[in-house]
Amino acid sequence: MHRFTTSLMGALFSISLVTAAVAASSAKVTPITRSERCIDLNRQVDEALETHAAATQVTAAKALQRKGNRFCANKKQAQGIRMLANALKLLGVTPIDPVQ
Repeated sequence: MHRFTTSLMGALFSISLVTAAVAASSAKVTPITRSERCIDLNRQVDEALETHAAATQVTAAKALQRKGNRFCANKKQAQGIRMLANALKLLGVTPIDPVQ
């Protein structure tokens, strides 16, 4: 019985090491680029415009989205990200940060 318990504990320990290794490797996610963030926020604005079509600030949000997309396209992603995030806020939506 002692030998069975020892081998069972060894197996459980091995499983926990593998689980820890998998968790550690999945924690190393490559950060997203500003260009990818522009794309992600633009998608969020599109979705918010569909679901909040009756919002009073739709016209202003669309204008901010266009301006943000221009900034992103002209290698000024930081300004574009701010514009797109502000467009979401005008619609009453909190920008969703990507999982990292």
